[in-house]
Amino acid sequence: MPSVCKWILSVLNKAVAKTVSSLESYKFSDATTAVYSWWQFQLCDVFIEAIKPYFFNDSEEFKSSREASRDALWICLDTGLRLLHPFMPFVTEELWQRLPQPADTCRKDSIMISEYPSVQEEWTNEQIESEMEIVIGTVRKLRSLRPANDKNERYPSFALCRGSDIAATVRSNEFQIVTLASISSLKILTEDDAPPAGCAIDVVNENLSVYLQLQGALNAEAEIEKLRKKREDIYKQQSILSQKINALGYKEKAPQSVQEEDMKKLNSLMEELKIISEAEKDLDQLIDGGN
Repeated sequence: MPSVCKWILSVLNKAVAKTVSSLESYKFSDATTAVYSWWQFQLCDVFIEAIKPYFFNDSEEFKSSREASRDALWICLDTGLRLLHPFMPFVTEELWQRLPQPADTCRKDSIMISEYPSVQEEWTNEQIESEMEIVIGTVRKLRSLRPANDKNERYPSFALCRGSDIAATVRSNEFQIVTLASISSLKILTEDDAPPAGCAIDVVNENLSVYLQLQGALNAEAEIEKLRKKREDIYKQQSILSQKINALGYKEKAPQSVQEEDMKKLNSLMEELKIISEAEKDLDQLIDGGN
């Protein structure tokens, strides 16, 4: 089963848990937000887009992935409609009645009398969720690097990975990243590799940077301005976090786990600043070389 299928079932589990708990405690706004967020930002924005290539043709290469994706999509639609039913009873009934029924299943005559979704522990997969968080972050950064007036061109891209774990995550999800980011290719680089020339650059996290080779369409000055704004944002985050850590009574009152998480975040911000400085140097050299 493709990792994206495991991921969508895992996050569906969380949406079910949040919706049910919110309804039980009469927090209807939280319940609707949980349902909406899963449908819009996880099912539609990510999962459906990620599995499209499996259905473009009947290639044997994607046969197992195509079948697993089809089954996962049916589970998502069936469960998602039942989850949404209390908020949109008429629309969900109409859609659910039109949902094809697998030959080996038996369901109620109406969604109104069907069982409301409950958490399926076997769907939970925290590791896959962590990996997909990196994948989605990478895709968003690559998309943001595309020229505003050229959204259809597919450019080569690179992922600079600082560590074997992050490299393994990117490598195992390369197909999904290429699909979702609409790029022509993704090459994984290590810290020993020279940064590719003529690329727009952005930072995903302290262990991962992405490059999009714009083939003459790169506006180095504009990219430097983007990095400057990102640095200012990091400085603000760093200042707020430093004030929190240095506040009177923080070490005595804050739980150890919170202190460790804060220090981890602070170190991460410092690493991102170093990466941004290196990226600016590369762009400055590109500008100097063009003059």
